[in-house]
Amino acid sequence: MAKTQKELAFLRDLIIQEEWTQRFTELVDRHMDLSDSDNMLYINAGTGGHALAIYEKFGRTTNVFATIENEDMLAIARDKAAAIRADVDFSMLRFDDDAFDAVLADASFVAPADLESFIEGTVRVARTGGDIAIFMPSAGSFGEVFSLLWEAFLNEDLPDRGVAIENLIKNLPTVSRIEEIAAAAGIVNINSQLTNEIFEYENGREFSEAPLVADFLLPAWLECLDENEKTRVIDQLTRLMDAEEIAFRFALKATLLTGEKG
Repeated sequence: MAKTQKELAFLRDLIIQEEWTQRFTELVDRHMDLSDSDNMLYINAGTGGHALAIYEKFGRTTNVFATIENEDMLAIARDKAAAIRADVDFSMLRFDDDAFDAVLADASFVAPADLESFIEGTVRVARTGGDIAIFMPSAGSFGEVFSLLWEAFLNEDLPDRGVAIENLIKNLPTVSRIEEIAAAAGIVNINSQLTNEIFEYENGREFSEAPLVADFLLPAWLECLDENEKTRVIDQLTRLMDAEEIAFRFALKATLLTGEKG
């Protein structure tokens, strides 16, 4: 049964932040410096954990603002900020153009088809010369899962849906494609950093029941299927993983693009 928005918000805070988002934000922390920024905006700040960490590091000199994806995550972020008396402005507002010295955006759950407009929106709120950082998965991520999903579709007599798997692979942008989109959106002095992150599960059941997979990744990957087809494919996927009789691993190409608004 699909989780409610409130349940997903708690999962984002308790599990996804550490298991998924932190894979990207560790890369951000190594390459982001706000010492010369009077203010910064964090787009898609989830339940606020990383935004609060940025405030702890730079809050004496930089005013931190953050947009949150929905009301339930916003409530969690505000409660966390109040608990540690952090002056981070969490909201769901649409900010003005050219408003921030620095903008950091989490595109880790943004659909590849929406990436171009997301990057354009990120650039919009930065001032000319302002620092921009955007993180997301890039091509080469999830290949081990997509290969088995293709086999699961075939085994469940759903070959006509195989184009969906082809699109999952094809639509994940390469680093060079991300840089092209960024340049077209007005970012200059572009630089990209990439790390190879590994996710490992003891067996197929652990994989298919993990909140990251069951509640965030698979719903996006299998959105072309009806509920009965989803159940069949997930069961088949689990059996295929267990047939290997070894732990199942997949790779994530965690990618950070940085630059300035031209």
